Amino acid sequence: MRMLTIGAFARAARLSPKALRLYDELDLLRPARVDPDTGYRHYAVEQLEQARLVAWLRRLGMPLARIREVCALTDPADAAREIRAYWARVEAETAARRDLALFLVDQLSGTTEREPTTMLTLRHSAHSDRGRVRPVNQDTAYAGGRLLAVADGFGPAGGPASSAAVEALRFLDTEAPPAGGVLNLLEDAVRAATDAVRDVADGSDEVGTTLTALLWTGSQLALVHIGDTRAYLLRDGALFRVTHDHTLVQSLVDEGRLTPEEAETHPQRTLLLKALTGAPEAGPGGAGGAGGSYDLRLHEARLGDRYLLCSDGLSQTIPEDTLRTLLAAAPDPATAVTALIDAANEAGGPDNVSCVVADVVEAVSGEEAG
Repeated sequence: MRMLTIGAFARAARLSPKALRLYDELDLLRPARVDPDTGYRHYAVEQLEQARLVAWLRRLGMPLARIREVCALTDPADAAREIRAYWARVEAETAARRDLALFLVDQLSGTTEREPTTMLTLRHSAHSDRGRVRPVNQDTAYAGGRLLAVADGFGPAGGPASSAAVEALRFLDTEAPPAGGVLNLLEDAVRAATDAVRDVADGSDEVGTTLTALLWTGSQLALVHIGDTRAYLLRDGALFRVTHDHTLVQSLVDEGRLTPEEAETHPQRTLLLKALTGAPEAGPGGAGGAGGSYDLRLHEARLGDRYLLCSDGLSQTIPEDTLRTLLAAAPDPATAVTALIDAANEAGGPDNVSCVVADVVEAVSGEEAG
């Protein structure tokens, strides 16, 4: 086996020695041999292919934790599928930012006319189920013409907390959001939801709720998210997770200290880092639910998209491959919701489970298109 020094290997792979040392620590790219006396790393020529793949994926902007997943796949077709799914998500997020940039350009330049586009609307269904183990249901699910929301409460008053959070958002369903101000409107609504949860919790940080909501503008969906409730997008047969869990385990996965497989069975996988609680406002990044601790962004909607919002009673019970299969097979949102909740209960129903499914469809004549 021909060996290269770390410097020679770095030049051949177009990676820096510093990057190679990091990838060694993360068990992403181990050296073939380490000198027992000097600790100097040596790499085999045969490792160049994997090193170049890592370099290419980093140039795509792929996180290290996901690169490790791709590199661990033995079938090149599986690796290609993962890269394709990652890039599709990047393109979807880039498209949303592009549309926001175009809107700002139009507003600032005084140009507001655009070619007419297909009018879109939402077809939706929502349901919340107690499951087969929990004595009460602390979830809340809501779907209206403009607002979709799922909240998962915790603590002695978890049910009232989740209900209060969603109720504070329901006024968004009554009228069209102002052009260009949808994120500000949604942010104000979440602050009201935070206050409502604090009222229910009566100052206790042991009572609170997660929250994931989408607000329909007629062409885009504005997202607000905190905790481990989730939003998924089924587009062209592929399933993408839109949200990022605010949990201890997810932070360890992001840092490369846990694999996604290890995270699934970690004893602290439900430990939240962020939620709407009864605690006083914690400031930026805090767990009180205000001051920037939630995710807020726009997503471009396309005709044929199917969105799923769910509590962790579904996402922690049903694998994503099964979620994709059930979502893709259902002819309409109501059928999809029923199939998903039935699947969670058939798998033991260990937690409350809530689902909202919404399809982006063409508005018929005379129908409100958001």
